[in-house]
Amino acid sequence: MNLKDLYINFFVSKGHKQIPSAPIVPENDPSVLFNTAGMQPLIPYLMGEEHPYGKRLCDYQKCLRTTDLEEVGDKTHHTFFEMLGNWSLGDYFKKETINYSFEFLTKVLNIPIERLAITVFEGDKDIPRDEISANTWRELGISDKKIAYLGKDDNFWIAGETGPCGGDTEIFYFRSDDPIPDAFDPEDDRWVEIWNNVFMEFYKDENGKVTKLPKKNVDTGMGYERVVAVLENKDDNYTTSVWKDIISKIEEISNLTYEGNEKSMRIIADHIRTAVFISADPAGIKPSNTDQGYILRRLIRRAIRHAKKINIDINSDWEQEIAMLVIKEYSKYYNEIKQNKDIVLDVLKNEKNKFNRTLEKGLREFEKITKKIEDGKLNKDLAFKLYDTYGFPIELTVELASELNIKVDVEGFKEKFKAHQELSRQGARGKFKGGLASTGEMEVKYHTATHLLNAALKIVVNKDVHQKGSNITSERMRFDFSCDHKLTPEEKEKTENLVNKWIKEGLSVTKTEMTKEEAIKSGAECMFIEKYPDIVTVYNIGDVSSELCGGPHVKNTNELGTFKIKKEEASSAGVRRIKAILE
Repeated sequence: MNLKDLYINFFVSKGHKQIPSAPIVPENDPSVLFNTAGMQPLIPYLMGEEHPYGKRLCDYQKCLRTTDLEEVGDKTHHTFFEMLGNWSLGDYFKKETINYSFEFLTKVLNIPIERLAITVFEGDKDIPRDEISANTWRELGISDKKIAYLGKDDNFWIAGETGPCGGDTEIFYFRSDDPIPDAFDPEDDRWVEIWNNVFMEFYKDENGKVTKLPKKNVDTGMGYERVVAVLENKDDNYTTSVWKDIISKIEEISNLTYEGNEKSMRIIADHIRTAVFISADPAGIKPSNTDQGYILRRLIRRAIRHAKKINIDINSDWEQEIAMLVIKEYSKYYNEIKQNKDIVLDVLKNEKNKFNRTLEKGLREFEKITKKIEDGKLNKDLAFKLYDTYGFPIELTVELASELNIKVDVEGFKEKFKAHQELSRQGARGKFKGGLASTGEMEVKYHTATHLLNAALKIVVNKDVHQKGSNITSERMRFDFSCDHKLTPEEKEKTENLVNKWIKEGLSVTKTEMTKEEAIKSGAECMFIEKYPDIVTVYNIGDVSSELCGGPHVKNTNELGTFKIKKEEASSAGVRRIKAILE
């Protein structure tokens, strides 16, 4: 049985409900491009919202991290990965989750106890040393020599700069044929972390202040690919059953063996798999020069470059063959992969064709540049131009230049690239940490006000108006909606007055849990209904608004203040945008 199935079956037997994997692109959090951890979609519930499925949950979540993208090519790094997780939302805590983890590892997976070692939080001036976890592990048979106390850098977890957080206990596995040491050394890389149990009982705000959450929660994460490698006794993740068929296909179409071509084959396998998941996501991401689209483009183009390096005919349908294997393998777990198969294949083919044309142009530009070089050096500006304009990774530029005995200013390029990254990060930081990632007082008010605005637009403008997106800060709200014309001054005034009328009426904000089918029948407003789980939360504001939403919201509209539209403008074809404030 697949590890994912073993995991889910175990925790279901312990009273947990399996929840569907959230989309890889966050639905309400524009501060991040992708879901990077299993807990990310659950932040509202860790903050105190009641989950429709109850207090005990488990799942396998699609995750994507790009921070180590350039590291992909070694034995262990991936961009896309799956995270197995279980949660307690104000139910059990440290002892229970440690016992569950231990039972699953030693009884279900049959991992010998002597191969396990543990870290726990050593505490600081604000939070005491975690002796509860340490003693629980001792009671289970883990010796003192195999338990290490570590500080905040190692054993205190938070998803970003702000949000739910807490100390954790991490489980390590001795992955080596060497004799197992009597004592655990966290610096010994033969010990591999396989599971993290986070005790989320605190919240860190924007000022760095840490306060207690309403409930004590447990958030756990186990990396699927890493644990499969452990179970199959492989030190190269790409030689496990997870990758076997994909690597074999790459060997077939390149007419080369994995041995001796590991780096390129790993990159191709990882990047095509990740590209499949991004392009299959309901968010409809396409290759572009911004945000998720830029990452998708980088992945596909890097895969193409390495396909070329191992003599794959890049004008053939090689990427289609690999993608079909990914689609076949993961369709049994993720419906969107199967449903959006044709979209995925088109995205890959179109981007490949574009880059093939760009690659040829880039090679001509490279030839033109190098003919003018007299000192045997390619400067940083030209190297960055090849990267930025033609999609040439620095490794490709260096490789091509070396054939001509030309040295590239790699360090200078890195400086320019770093500056480019910093600009991108600043742009990301400038985006709102939205519904999932922020629960500040004003953000909650603005989030609630979007419901009223949506309802007002349906009355004033057109009953067929639908929300297309939102962006919220502590200072304002931005709301995108379907509309085929610029709002008249009269329409803006009527909309504003209607929202303020409802605010003054002091309408109660209530929530109800129901099935997705019941919600649809009730007429509740929703975006992308296919993204929602079978059990949903519907928020009603008096009798003027009913929407599927995860929260958070105010309790009564009289908490909102005065609503004022500051600007109305076009967002895209058939979509208008309102910027508004609460005074």
